[in-house]
Amino acid sequence: MLEIGIGSGLNCPFYSPAVERIVGLDPSRELLRRAATRSWIASHPIHLVQGSAEAIPLRSETMDTVVVTWGLCSIPDVRRALSEMRRVLRPEGQLLFVEHGLAPDPPVARWQHRLDPLWTKVSCHLDRPMDTLIAEAGFAICDLQTGYLGQGPKLATFMYMGRAVPIPEAV
Repeated sequence: MLEIGIGSGLNCPFYSPAVERIVGLDPSRELLRRAATRSWIASHPIHLVQGSAEAIPLRSETMDTVVVTWGLCSIPDVRRALSEMRRVLRPEGQLLFVEHGLAPDPPVARWQHRLDPLWTKVSCHLDRPMDTLIAEAGFAICDLQTGYLGQGPKLATFMYMGRAVPIPEAV
């Protein structure tokens, strides 16, 4: 299993003992240091790797599962990153994701588009259509839940949560 953007390791306690191998990828050396202190909570040791999701330093078709939680919004070349996630997944693998992104409500979406150039200077992208991006990267979305989650402005709380599988390459 590969977690993209493991950050400080907040997901570590949630991994099941059934997960045999965990690799955590993050570009930040400081966040990986924090993740190392949390990794003892996980059911198995976590191998932490400093690197970019746009160039995942793993062999092709080596992961059963790729997990990304609130990370796709901050990756500069999200299409390249999703392509890399697909590359490292085994043909029978799965992508599990929880992301915020483009809302379906036109007034909210207009504000997301207006504020995105400023928002990205301090945080991440507000207006990425996550389901479309994942599908365009060669995944079939098997399960998808969407909706506004939690407190806060609608422009930052529209969520996509789901599971996708790689679509076999056409021969």
